Amino acid sequence: MGAVEATEKKAVELKVEGMTCASCVARVERSLKELPGVEGVRVNLITEKAYARIDPRLVDLSLLEKAIAEAGYEAHPVEEGKGEDLEAKEEAAWRRDLWIGALFTLPLLLVAMGPLRGPWWEWVQLFLALPVLYAGRRFYRAALGEIRKRSLGMNTLVSLGSGAAYAYSLLALFAPGLFPEGTRHLYFEAGAVILTLILGGKYMESRAKKRTREALEKLLALTPKMAHLVRGDEMVDVPAESLIPGDRVWVKPGEAIPADAVVLEGESHVDESLFTGEPLPQRKGPGATVWGGTINQEGALLLEVEKVGRETVLAQMVRFVEEAQAQKPRVQEVADRIAAVFVPIVLTVAAITFLVWMVYGPEPRLSFAFVAAVSVLVIACPCAMGLATPAAIAVATGRAAQMGLLFRDGQALETLARADTFVFDKTGTLTEGKPQVTDIRPAPGRTEAEILALAAGAESFSEHPLARAILEKARSEQVALPMMSDFRAHQGRGIEARLNGKRVLVGSARFLREEGISLDAFAAYEGSLMDQGKTLFYVALEGEAVGLLAVADPIKKEAFSVVDHLKARGKKVVLLTGDRQLTAQAVARELGIEAVMAEVLPHEKSEAVRHLQEEGHTVVFVGDGVNDAPALAQAHVGMAMGTGTDIAAEAGDVVLISGKLTSILQALDLSRKTLRTIYGNFFWAYAYNVLLIPVAAGILYPWMGLLLNPMYAAFAMSLSSLFVLGNSLRLRGVPLAS
Repeated sequence: MGAVEATEKKAVELKVEGMTCASCVARVERSLKELPGVEGVRVNLITEKAYARIDPRLVDLSLLEKAIAEAGYEAHPVEEGKGEDLEAKEEAAWRRDLWIGALFTLPLLLVAMGPLRGPWWEWVQLFLALPVLYAGRRFYRAALGEIRKRSLGMNTLVSLGSGAAYAYSLLALFAPGLFPEGTRHLYFEAGAVILTLILGGKYMESRAKKRTREALEKLLALTPKMAHLVRGDEMVDVPAESLIPGDRVWVKPGEAIPADAVVLEGESHVDESLFTGEPLPQRKGPGATVWGGTINQEGALLLEVEKVGRETVLAQMVRFVEEAQAQKPRVQEVADRIAAVFVPIVLTVAAITFLVWMVYGPEPRLSFAFVAAVSVLVIACPCAMGLATPAAIAVATGRAAQMGLLFRDGQALETLARADTFVFDKTGTLTEGKPQVTDIRPAPGRTEAEILALAAGAESFSEHPLARAILEKARSEQVALPMMSDFRAHQGRGIEARLNGKRVLVGSARFLREEGISLDAFAAYEGSLMDQGKTLFYVALEGEAVGLLAVADPIKKEAFSVVDHLKARGKKVVLLTGDRQLTAQAVARELGIEAVMAEVLPHEKSEAVRHLQEEGHTVVFVGDGVNDAPALAQAHVGMAMGTGTDIAAEAGDVVLISGKLTSILQALDLSRKTLRTIYGNFFWAYAYNVLLIPVAAGILYPWMGLLLNPMYAAFAMSLSSLFVLGNSLRLRGVPLAS
């Protein structure tokens, strides 16, 4: 029993060739889900990859490939570094078939529409049409898979439309006696143009889809090919991919860092805009973490490698973005259900169109009926519908990566656009996450520098976080610390020491009062400072109170503008923290947040989020991704603050790599523009079909004498797909700064 339960699922990735629309995606997913031992199936039309988790005891890659092949597509395992080769191979295949189609379709059009007539020229048309039929073979092969699986899609429509033109023409050529007088026509050029135009559209789609991955490919390309490895007393240049954790490497000024590492020696500034979107280089010294692909600026750095290959932050970014692109937002699930019934409806409309023309149409009725039915089949191809969502998601997640935003779930893009409530953790999210000395109030006759020196000198041997804040303040103010002795800590109360034999006390009001020291001189300050949620320290020298220090976790500067922007957009803002009520209220009051939940334990945060959800709110929780993991998981969208070093462990749907709150506004803007783009894509795709299917069926013929030629229908259908792709690519222009 234990062995069965302990069997580990294996994550696999396959490259799938031949998918063209949402129906194709659904068919591949269904073929994989039907296999025993397969779960978590996701198929991405843009990257043309299938992801799944499998039980190695029940299924292997060959069975997955066979199932996809039976559905009418080709599948290959994705090996590291081989993905680009497969994509290049597929693009080349589309280009080759397009050239074949165009090379023979152009002369075919000249012959069919030119003045030359007679039996010999009809056979020339057949000779020119056959290579085009070969060029479009993948549509027919995929259509057979669709029919076999009883899941009709775009390939079925293309194959029926062009195939009908070829079949009609072959019968007219080989058995002319079957046709009534005036109905014998050849439509080889119509079938060939349909295939060539759609091949052109698919080739342009493949190039456009490649552009959506350029941002990620550029990220990977920034990792240097070679690294300066330290071996003993010498430095050797080795391939960066050969590095292992623990290796030591030198990075010279102007060079890219070859792997995730920690600085051992040297100081420099590193351009991390690749990850964070932050234009200013960040200072790095011993102990600092650096990421592979970032650019070292002016100083040489000795690094110890920590992560390489697929474990680096850069590789994780690419993987997470691809996985997010494979996720289906709710709007896409609705589109899939529509697509499932759309093709049968189109076939029915085409059949009705044919019958109506045969019964009521003018002579030659068969020719009119055939042209109208084929035009309906071709113009209704759901390519644009299938691309509407994945194209927008792919472009948006790629752009987000450039902004320092990792959408680990494509659904989060849609949900974030609809969110009405933003819940913030306090410490490390709205605040800096480390205490700082904010106020120094000396007694009359004393100076701030004197009070700071006394406090820092007494706290110099303390490990308490608040003591470190006092010492950091002294260092930043360049205050010299006096030599003290006889240090003694009073647990939970304060510390004492001696300066030239004089007793120095630093601690709480209670501690000093217990020592018989009056604090009346500071009564005017205490109330307002405590109302701001600050922790107060008093300094006494030889039994006299000489100063007061206030320590607080300061609010991040950008928090004010972020909260104001969210409220201006009509969002409800909530502060949810485990800190004490007084401190939480002080932070909320300063930021203008009205809803506050304080003294909440980590496991209770998820309950608080759930309560808001039960009230009907769509909730975004913003936290540091560690103590807040349950709340991040519970929220409709979890946004995790982070430096990027532990991205894989974050619980959020969106990771703000830079840790800047302004990234929230960027994510919100991007999500809203993405959702608008998706809706625009769907409107164009569906409105296009609703308007043009009746035109293709010939509804305008009785009044205007207009009947759409199948080749023009194919051209219009291709334009629809390209419009959707072009509209999606506009998301690449979303500004990097909000």
